[in-house]
Amino acid sequence: MTAPGRRSSTFTRLLRHGFTDPSAAERLLESEQLAPIKADPVLLEALGTTADPDLALLGLVRLVEAQGGHTAERELLDTLVAAKPLRDRLLGVLGASAALADHLARHPADWQELVTYEPQDLHPGVTEFERGLAQADDPVSLRVAYRRCLLSIAARDVCGTTDLAQTAAELADLATATLRAALTIACAAAPGDAALCRLAVIAMGKCGGHELNYVSDVDVIFVAEAVDAADEGKAIQAATRLAAHMMRICSETTVEGSIWPVDANLRPEGRNGPLVRTLSSHLAYYQRWAKTWEFQALLKARPVAGDLDLGAEYVATLAPLVWHAAERENFVADVQKMRRRVVENIPVAEVDRELKLGPGGLRDVEFAVQLLQLVHGRADSSLRSGTTLDALKALAAGGYVGRADAVQLDDSYRFLRLMEHRIQLFRLRRTHLVPEDSADLRRIGRSLGLRVDPVAELKREWKRHRAVVRRLHEKLFYRPLLDAVAQLATGEARLSADAARERLVALGYADPAAALRHLEALASGVSRKAAIQRTLLPVLLGWFADSAEPDAGLLNFRKVSDALGKTPWYLRLLRDEGAAAENLARVLSAGRLAPDLLMRAPEAVALLGDGDGGGLEPRTRAHLEQEVLAAVGRATGGEQAVTAARGVRRRELFRTAAADIVASYGTEETPVVADQGALVDQVGGAVSDLTAATLAGTLRAVVRDGWGDTLPTRFAVIAMGRFGGHELGYGSDADVLFVHEPREGVDEHEASRAANAVVAEMRRLLQIPSADPPLLIDADLRPEGKTGPLVRSLKSYEAYYRRWSLVWESQALLRAEFVAGDEDLGRRFIELVDPLRYPAEGLGEDAVREIRRLKARMESERMPRGADPTLHSKLGRGGLSDVEWTVQLFQLRHGWDEPGLRTTRTREALAAACAAELVSGEDAAILDEAWVLATRVRNAVMLVRGRAGDTFPSDGREVAAVGRYLGYGPGHVGDMLDDYRRTTRRARAVVDELFYGA
Repeated sequence: MTAPGRRSSTFTRLLRHGFTDPSAAERLLESEQLAPIKADPVLLEALGTTADPDLALLGLVRLVEAQGGHTAERELLDTLVAAKPLRDRLLGVLGASAALADHLARHPADWQELVTYEPQDLHPGVTEFERGLAQADDPVSLRVAYRRCLLSIAARDVCGTTDLAQTAAELADLATATLRAALTIACAAAPGDAALCRLAVIAMGKCGGHELNYVSDVDVIFVAEAVDAADEGKAIQAATRLAAHMMRICSETTVEGSIWPVDANLRPEGRNGPLVRTLSSHLAYYQRWAKTWEFQALLKARPVAGDLDLGAEYVATLAPLVWHAAERENFVADVQKMRRRVVENIPVAEVDRELKLGPGGLRDVEFAVQLLQLVHGRADSSLRSGTTLDALKALAAGGYVGRADAVQLDDSYRFLRLMEHRIQLFRLRRTHLVPEDSADLRRIGRSLGLRVDPVAELKREWKRHRAVVRRLHEKLFYRPLLDAVAQLATGEARLSADAARERLVALGYADPAAALRHLEALASGVSRKAAIQRTLLPVLLGWFADSAEPDAGLLNFRKVSDALGKTPWYLRLLRDEGAAAENLARVLSAGRLAPDLLMRAPEAVALLGDGDGGGLEPRTRAHLEQEVLAAVGRATGGEQAVTAARGVRRRELFRTAAADIVASYGTEETPVVADQGALVDQVGGAVSDLTAATLAGTLRAVVRDGWGDTLPTRFAVIAMGRFGGHELGYGSDADVLFVHEPREGVDEHEASRAANAVVAEMRRLLQIPSADPPLLIDADLRPEGKTGPLVRSLKSYEAYYRRWSLVWESQALLRAEFVAGDEDLGRRFIELVDPLRYPAEGLGEDAVREIRRLKARMESERMPRGADPTLHSKLGRGGLSDVEWTVQLFQLRHGWDEPGLRTTRTREALAAACAAELVSGEDAAILDEAWVLATRVRNAVMLVRGRAGDTFPSDGREVAAVGRYLGYGPGHVGDMLDDYRRTTRRARAVVDELFYGA
């Protein structure tokens, strides 16, 4: 007898054998059902080896209770003690699956399925499973027979008799036998239909790939033909009825539950298409309408039931289309986009528990393998396996995947699939979510052989394998490209030159031979530099491929690396700073402007990091002006000073362009900036501030070089146009006015000569050919235009504006803002022009008509010949000019009365007009959207082409690059142009109403 307060020896033994509820287990062991064997040490040892000893013991007691008689109970218990194979199998199943324990309790004689231990029983195939299902003649008996067969598969699995691949193949074979049995039942129920048609069932997905889960939708496609002289339409109707009945037999819930859903949604047109088609109808669809993912799905197509000859003909007919899918435009991008879409659709609360679809999950491995199969399977038939692990092995053997990578990926894939199997086996429910309950995690961990601390070990191993998959699944595609050109160990398989070119073409490289030369130059050799490049390039190649110009990205990377390769911080920056490498890849492959700016001073690559390089945040005008003036102050002459100022401008233009590109493309860590208006404001503000700082520095240098500390006349630079509106683009000229005022005692002619000399020298210095982009000064908005003097005194401006000013000049002065020089003079100039641009009581009707006339004349005369007016961002329908003139008309008419309209910025003035109820919120939003889009187009054209333009490029790659910048994926240029036309058409309708009063 156990002393009070002390645990019994049985209680202690139960704890030692892995029971979590020893008290309940002790009661069960003392139950009448187990009395004959409770003292046998073999039972406790066997229970202790199961995934969940408590669950196994409870299941055993229920099974014994269900035997229904002393003789049957004794037979079960005696066999259990005497036969180790049965003991391991039965208890193993009971400890891993509550659902199969329930089945055994309902069908207590089925335990005898686990007694036989002959060699032919170890690896059954379709024939053996068909034999096991042969007696089933209705849906209920089919379910019972299916579970009985499943019982034997699970027993071999949990005991380790079969590995993952064998178990998955057995599950697929059982599904094949079940589909055949269900079709037989359906045909027996409708012999007339069966006589009219030949119906083939094509397995897809994991069933087709011979790698099924315990509980999964079984994906199928149906193909049928009429028998002999039967009418084709009637034959297809008959086949459809048979197919639908077969699906119901498997999918519907009965008293014995369901088997699994049969899913036919992978068929042409998905759930909207006919359930059954003829072979010719299938072929016509795939030749004309199929998307890339549909060919990817056909990798696993396998005839499994019905007319197998017709099924084999289906596969043979479509195979050539499958193996040429990689030649489709944007093939790789389409596959990768599909993968990203899958991840994006996972609920946020589940993404970290998602074993199949989440980052580092099973689908990552499967997508990567399928992508490589489609690229190389056309030329190498050894890769055409529907089974993921077999295909991975073939890819490694052929050198298409590095052997070490393949081994790691194989190991991780097996572990993740085993986890999936154990999760599903417990309740026989379709799920890919890792449970959160510690008891569930403990059972899964123990079933995988983790016995010391099952929960912690399971989480650790899962995290490790998921990290391996995340690290390798994308590199899998790119790393062998480097091995093809690098020095490998003797005997190591490598990608052939033809295979490497094939892969680069699939990635979108237009000149694969040149790309291979760049890779060879970057990655060959045994230096530390080459080793780091081999680590970086697999990832960089993927980012380049995600752009419209992968060839340019790789070439530019080579140029930067050649320039900085011996600099110790360069490769360390890319390797160690998370954002730098991806930022660089985006910048180098987004067009010509940013790479050109970078090549002129490659050390600016440091800005792309997230450390102390300054990052990509725009700097304020005060900081820029301080740096430029300091650089000018250190220089010894005017040219050297302005060279320094232009160097700062080049670097900051690169910073602005890089920030714009990264925000527009997005990165793995940072999503695409959704507020396009904010991006436009950021670029416009940054370039305008930079131009102002450059002019301030140049003015200081010219004055110091020619007159020392003091110029004979006060001098100010007034920004106009987009410069004054803080809306400059990358290629914009600086529209300005120059104003001066002679100092006391200085002759006006002397002051005027000095002011003109300053302007001439500023323009010369800012346009001297050099490595830095020129800054063009445009003073055409001055009084009298091009025929008037470049510089006027403040008094001269006052006299001109009082006597001769035209309405267009008042409109131009709406953008006037002081930017450099004598601040007091600039302030007084702005005070001088305020009454002109915000006239008291607003514009008269004559002036309004004049503005409308000028606008109409500009539309008819200034549009370039041959330009499409629906796509011209500046002068076209609903473009920049339309919106700006409309907003400026509001300012001229109401600025005197509405303080909010007294701004040089278009979007601010539009918002103020809306706030003052001069324009409705809806109309203001339409105009704002069009203005932002047109500005983004101009910026994109400059970034892509390296020169300014107001229309979309005609070159296919260039317009695709513009599309990528604007957020349109590969193959969606048409959508971009349609969206632009629709947006600007709506804006023009608003302009017609508000500006022209139509």
